[in-house]
Amino acid sequence: MNKLERLINELCPDGVEYKTLGEIGKFTRGNGLQKKDFVEVGKPVIHYGQIYTKYNFSTDITYSFTEEGIYKKLRKAKKNDILIATTSENVKDVAKCVVWLGEEEIGFSGDMYSFSTQENSKYVAYYFQTNYFQRKKELKVTGAKVMRIHSNDMEKFEIPLPPLPVQEEIVRILDTFTELTTELTTELTTELTMRKQQYEYYIKNLFTKAKNNEMITLNEISENCDTQRKPVTSGNREKGNIPYYGASGIVDYVKDYIFDGDYLLISEDGANLLARNTPIAFSISGKTWVNNHAHVLKFSEYATRRYVEIYLNSIDLKPYITGAAQPKLNQKNLNSIKIPLPPLEEQQRIVDILDRFDTLVNDIKEGLPAEIVMRKQQYEYYRDKLLTFKKLEK
Repeated sequence: MNKLERLINELCPDGVEYKTLGEIGKFTRGNGLQKKDFVEVGKPVIHYGQIYTKYNFSTDITYSFTEEGIYKKLRKAKKNDILIATTSENVKDVAKCVVWLGEEEIGFSGDMYSFSTQENSKYVAYYFQTNYFQRKKELKVTGAKVMRIHSNDMEKFEIPLPPLPVQEEIVRILDTFTELTTELTTELTTELTMRKQQYEYYIKNLFTKAKNNEMITLNEISENCDTQRKPVTSGNREKGNIPYYGASGIVDYVKDYIFDGDYLLISEDGANLLARNTPIAFSISGKTWVNNHAHVLKFSEYATRRYVEIYLNSIDLKPYITGAAQPKLNQKNLNSIKIPLPPLEEQQRIVDILDRFDTLVNDIKEGLPAEIVMRKQQYEYYRDKLLTFKKLEK
């Protein structure tokens, strides 16, 4: 039996009391501070936007300074107060919080609350992260473009309150686990960045060598199936489980299909042709529907299709794109794109190398991104389990 289990068995074997945040503490709204009030040296202050720079919950706050005259007019948070950002452009970050551990009081801006409590403030702040709290919060968030939550709603949220020694042990465990998880996530993210750079190097290097081979236009090595495309307006689509593709990927799911097999789609129009925020060439398989915003090419070999897909996503296509307000890659220009095509065996070798790197740096089920997501989910599961208690029957 570990220390936490012993404390629970000794101090709250029958469950713990649940109280509202309003019963255990006081919310105070900030006032008057703007970013333009920051100075290089002065009194410590924090703007609500600075809380968003932290990963989940952290006691290490990046703060700024302001002049004494402005500082005197501000409401202050004292040591162990929880600072809560109450507005955001997304629901997830509403009520993001940190604990102030500085010895000196800190001024804080509007769109923030401080929460003072006699309970362990880090325990309460960790509870703000739980899925239970997040679900309750989402029901009370208001606004569209700018979302916010009010203290009179949060005051009604219940929280399990074991005795302070239990709270302190949970905080100790979660502090350690948070530190380890953050370190591991940082290591994985650094590794991911390195692998992406390596991936880009291999793409550049392999295709540079490939340019010694014969240059062949796309229409010489593929069958263009654009005439089979059929756009359907959203109001006329019959819902189903068949993916309906557009210029940048899946747009909808429909009941019927017009393609069945392996194809390469290439964006025909749209801002992404120039911005390249998402791949402009992507493979599809099985039963699919494609509208008239993506070219449809069929290849006789997987290696050639995948080779062309990677190559097109790696080169600058501006010379082939027309239009400024609405960029377009028409079929004539598409057919004129020249591909340095080595023998099939070499194509396969290049594809095998790049596919392994692609899985490592991009696959959310198998690669490094999947590992990062898994560590985050593991942390959240463990945190929520530690903060879940049987309710004491009165």
